[in-house]
Amino acid sequence: MTAFLLTRRLRPAELATVDVVLAVAVGGLLGPYAALESPLRGGVHEPLWVSVLVGMALGLPLGVRRQWPITVAVVISCVAAVALISGVVPNYAAAAPGLAVGLSVYTVAVSTSPHRSVLCAAGCLALVSIALMFTESDLWSRTGAVGYAAVMIVPAGMIGWLVRERRAVAVRQGEHLVRQAAAEERLRVARELHDVVAHTLSLIVVKAAVANHVAEADPREAGAALRVIEETGRNALTDVRRVLGVLREDTPYAPQPGLDELPALARQAAIGGVDVRLDVRRDESAEAVPESVGLAVYRIVQEAVTNVVKHAAPATCRVTVIVAPGEVRVEVTDDGRRPVSTVGEGHGIIGMRERVALHGGEFHAGPRSGGGFVVTAGLPYRVNA
Repeated sequence: MTAFLLTRRLRPAELATVDVVLAVAVGGLLGPYAALESPLRGGVHEPLWVSVLVGMALGLPLGVRRQWPITVAVVISCVAAVALISGVVPNYAAAAPGLAVGLSVYTVAVSTSPHRSVLCAAGCLALVSIALMFTESDLWSRTGAVGYAAVMIVPAGMIGWLVRERRAVAVRQGEHLVRQAAAEERLRVARELHDVVAHTLSLIVVKAAVANHVAEADPREAGAALRVIEETGRNALTDVRRVLGVLREDTPYAPQPGLDELPALARQAAIGGVDVRLDVRRDESAEAVPESVGLAVYRIVQEAVTNVVKHAAPATCRVTVIVAPGEVRVEVTDDGRRPVSTVGEGHGIIGMRERVALHGGEFHAGPRSGGGFVVTAGLPYRVNA
């Protein structure tokens, strides 16, 4: 709560209201205070209008302290020094003008650079100290006068500097959060595009190779392959528009794919020579899976099947998705033979691992003991009531 009060900036209208109220309050209090205190101990008995004028001169400049902080601090310090030396404000009541000086020094420390605020605070301290030295008093010596002035001014400057530093830290943290959010969004879009493009191009390359191989011997087969390439390309364009469209508001594109689109994904993989056997099981007590988790499951299956198409086709691939209360389990296995150079952890596996990590789940990918490859993932989820 304290940090919030120190770092939160008021709106311009609120700041203006605070300054006006503060200026009127300080000026209204210091004027009568100066008129009442002096006669109590036999001091200068100036006319009432002089006391009110001094009080207004000390308080009213605070109304524009944010626009001209250094000027206001110098003016108030000079008025305080004159009031103390002339006796309009007696030395034993120096805390009254010290309040106005402290507020002005605080504003300088909050709104200007440390170098300027230190110079301004030193100048104000010197003026008030000299004024106290020139007043006849048995309350303090010359050194004591400087200490008394420092007690009124230095803490105000230090508090202002602390508030300024807190606000600067809050601004830097806000900028860091903005940069982090932008980086995460770029990573998310890059991951989505990688999955869409890699999957689609793998199918296109497979069918293009088929078309090229049978172009002269079987034109009908080549034509069928080209139609598959056309359809796959159109679907890829739609997916790319969908991925990029989420960056804009009110996009007309379809929602992100999820568990319901897995059968279509299995049919696409069959085009690339992979027999995908899909098994989606949903527990009766399981809640509806959040869209983000459904998308992650779809992309993990898509990337795993794409790797089978690229590196192990023709092969048989089994995809098992189990929707349980609070978690979705995914397992993709195949019996294909991969070249040794493709068994390591590439960008696709890294992307799957990152998707699972975003949801706080567990991920594993590696060769099977009996041959082939296996990808397993567990994505926990929580449905908001």
